[in-house]
Amino acid sequence: QVQLVESGGGLVQAGGSLSLSCAASGRAFSTYAMGWFRQAPGKERDLVAGISSTGGTTYYADSVKGRFAISRDNAKNTAYLQMNSLKPEDTAVYYCAAGFGLARYKSTYKTWGQGTQVTVSS
Repeated sequence: QVQLVESGGGLVQAGGSLSLSCAASGRAFSTYAMGWFRQAPGKERDLVAGISSTGGTTYYADSVKGRFAISRDNAKNTAYLQMNSLKPEDTAVYYCAAGFGLARYKSTYKTWGQGTQVTVSS
């Protein structure tokens, strides 16, 4: 079982950038697909980006395509989410997740971090 800890959230003005990190410990990080989810108050937790275990395949929700970039460094057991051109509607708690399967499916992800708040002011 892998354990996940997110960092890098905060408050940013619209149009700004933030970078999130997800540090993993435990078994075989490089065998897991990794994803970033977000959940705004009163809304479902949605998958915004996913990356395959090797990093060769990525997935993005339409709402973040061209603005967010997911990456991973298997040597450092860390996944990243670079968020650019942030909008107030990106405000949410962002969660890192790990699982086995295709990175584009929510159902792939079974292990979660504790979440980090991202707030975008207008």
